[in-house]
Amino acid sequence: MRSPRLLALLLPLGLLAAACGDDDVAASDDTEPVAEASEGTAAADDSGTVTIEHYSGTDEVPVQPETVVVMDPGVLLSLHRLGVEVDGYGSLGGATPPEHAEVLDDPDLAPMGTAFEPDYEAINALEPDLIIVATRSSATYPEMSEIAPTVDLTLDEDTDYLTAFRERHEALGQIFGVEDDVAEQLDELEAAVDDVAARGGDAGSALVLMTNGAEISAYGPGSRFGLVHDLLGFAPAEEALSEEATHGEAVSFEFVLEAAPEVLFVIDRSAAIGEDGEAAAQVLDNGLVGQTPAWQQDRVVYADSFAWYIVSHSIPGMEQILADVETVLP
Repeated sequence: MRSPRLLALLLPLGLLAAACGDDDVAASDDTEPVAEASEGTAAADDSGTVTIEHYSGTDEVPVQPETVVVMDPGVLLSLHRLGVEVDGYGSLGGATPPEHAEVLDDPDLAPMGTAFEPDYEAINALEPDLIIVATRSSATYPEMSEIAPTVDLTLDEDTDYLTAFRERHEALGQIFGVEDDVAEQLDELEAAVDDVAARGGDAGSALVLMTNGAEISAYGPGSRFGLVHDLLGFAPAEEALSEEATHGEAVSFEFVLEAAPEVLFVIDRSAAIGEDGEAAAQVLDNGLVGQTPAWQQDRVVYADSFAWYIVSHSIPGMEQILADVETVLP
């Protein structure tokens, strides 16, 4: 890690910029030091290390490590927001949205392969003091742990989303010595979540759809994108959707019409991973979806798909999700 620089980070609530892991792009954090740490928390000692209990185990890692490898874009975006620079990065391999290119395509970052196919030789050669994996690179934790102390900052799906989100970022704060910056960012973010949630219940019933080429999938409460309902207060347009399907439940246009959502949140998977494919707006522009209250009232939100699908577990990603949702709030 190059010297951390502390940034003055004051984001007004009204200007928020959007796993959860996912298995198709691969597999698919605390307070003051304590004697015993629960999952996602950290316990500091006097030797310049901190013990992190995380998604894949428990590891003792150095505080303010000198050389750091990050194998997840969301973690890298959050660290950049916190003023922490890293040395090596394993990308997802697809195209980077222009608004994130300065961070994710930084030429000063040594390439470490991809989250799915790490370049272990390059990682070894860098001699990192710390490796961070998460979500799509989570499966590489055993191999990474043989190279250097490694933490897996995948969000625990069995934990309340906002709690897990706070835990992973507080762990970053303790590792890199930026606890105050983390606290400021999280307090502002949670205040924004509370503001959105206070109005979400009055915004009408909602349905989250993801397009993948010409195919569509739907998500309900408890699912990957269930935070729309579980965290932000929108009533579900359809209750009977599986919580387990990573990529949602395949549905038809007739299903969307029968669900009659008053708000549609649409995620374009092809756009999120930088692949060519029929755009979501084209897929949904048909006579059936056109009869839904959401379409007729112009309340279809074409979400920032990279934020929702790839980096929702980051501070910038969550800010963008809130910004997208804000557009249909009363």
